[in-house]
Amino acid sequence: MIDSLRQKPVFRFAPSPNGLLHLGHAFSALLNQNMAQALDARLLLRIEDIDLSRCTPALEAAILSDLDWLGIEFEQPPRRQSDHFGDYRAALDGLIAAELVYPSFMTRGEVKAHVAAFEAREGRPWPRDPDGSPHYPPSDRGLPMEERQKRLACGMKHAWRLDMAAAIARLDAPLSWQETGDGQTGTIAADPAAWGDVVLSRSDAPSSYHLSVSLDDALQGVTHVVRGLDLFHATSVHRLLQQLLGLPAPVYHHHRLIPGPDGRKLSKSFGDTGLSALRQAGASPADIRRLVGL
Repeated sequence: MIDSLRQKPVFRFAPSPNGLLHLGHAFSALLNQNMAQALDARLLLRIEDIDLSRCTPALEAAILSDLDWLGIEFEQPPRRQSDHFGDYRAALDGLIAAELVYPSFMTRGEVKAHVAAFEAREGRPWPRDPDGSPHYPPSDRGLPMEERQKRLACGMKHAWRLDMAAAIARLDAPLSWQETGDGQTGTIAADPAAWGDVVLSRSDAPSSYHLSVSLDDALQGVTHVVRGLDLFHATSVHRLLQQLLGLPAPVYHHHRLIPGPDGRKLSKSFGDTGLSALRQAGASPADIRRLVGL
């Protein structure tokens, strides 16, 4: 029985309980189910609750209720990221020991001011990642070890960031991934440098999305990652982390997004496209499938 489970493809749906599910989440969950069934694959549920300040048991219960109402069956029990902070810390410690991460001490306000001053002085834009956020300034990356240790010893708040240039220099070959989704397909060249020195851990969150999702997919044996096109470019970072940590690479399928009333990507603030609101208005699971094009 165990051997047969290991041989099957593995899909996962991974919501974050920091808000209620909307139509976009429903589409992703249902698509995962459809694709898993087509391959006679396992379907896992992961609760991505590393943000302890925003994720709540009540929201998790609401998510589980909506998924059950949709008729989606997952293997039990679900994996909760909050139960595995030790796994993420061990991976981070390995990267620290390999001198591939460094502590960064600038606040968001300080980064914003630094970028604004540069752009005013130089008359050209500061580098930004695919999501539009500015790259972190290089000052902390080159901080002398003595000063770095001094700041850490006195308890100065910090995040741990991947030294992108050092990480890429460790690669033996260019990175890529296999894509079967709604945009580009085939072998996709990864470009992790576009993200700058990404955060892997903060003082208020023991792991970042990038680190935890890369590790969780490997630890759960996920072979197929089905998620929205808004995460297409982030796959470059995940492929880099997989390579650095010696993790396998799944096949990726980035699907179309369900637009909100104003044509933009749905967010959890859209109450009228939330599953709970649609349920209360009398919608059925079949109605949801029709609304998302399934």
